[in-house]
Amino acid sequence: MLQLLLVEDNLRLQDALKLGLEGTGEITIAAAFPSGEQALDYCLAEQEIEAMLMDVALAGAMNGIEAAVAIRREFPRLPVVFYSIADDDAFYRAFRHSGILTHYAYVRKSNYLLPDMIVPLLKDAVSGRSFVDPDIAARVQEVRHQDEHHPMTLLEPNEQVVARMLAQGLTNEQIAERLGFRDKRTISRTNGQIYAAWGLVETAADEKVARTRAALIAQTGCLIQWDANGQARVRNERGEWVAWGQP
Repeated sequence: MLQLLLVEDNLRLQDALKLGLEGTGEITIAAAFPSGEQALDYCLAEQEIEAMLMDVALAGAMNGIEAAVAIRREFPRLPVVFYSIADDDAFYRAFRHSGILTHYAYVRKSNYLLPDMIVPLLKDAVSGRSFVDPDIAARVQEVRHQDEHHPMTLLEPNEQVVARMLAQGLTNEQIAERLGFRDKRTISRTNGQIYAAWGLVETAADEKVARTRAALIAQTGCLIQWDANGQARVRNERGEWVAWGQP
């Protein structure tokens, strides 16, 4: 009998899953919790489970992926099957950044939640195999593509804040005041890092031009390059640089 930790914050669904999984005669629910924090505490105290069935959207501060990462830090490659009905970029981004490589599956709740479909996934995870629902895989790649082409990913968090304020038309003095800096030169230095990260230092004739172009990039959420003649170019879906506005 596979000793399973169930993490599901809908208590009615939690009860139904317990009944259905234990009814297969192949699963014993060692414990069930609505939050990742409780699941982590249980694992640290009990250390008796063989696999986890984890909803991604949970009660508490941690989502299911974050909880699994925290648990697997203490119990490396502890098998986990994730499921979710939520189509949320933040969850796909968390999964992509988690670094989980083996002993897992990630599927849509609406497609795979029957016991006769979950049990084989759990067994595969225990055996070290992995499976990602094709719909989930497509959305993870979509989010990866968005992140890799979004200019804000090239900036550190404090630079992102300043870039957004530049896009609102605030002056260095106003930005410094809002962020609690006494010296506006701090903002000038941050602006310089933003211009460099976005490739504006080499092409902008002066700081005013660089500032205007940085504001356009921050507003559009699209990395734009300008050539020596002032022609603006962006990447198309094939990754090619084309004139801005060209399909």
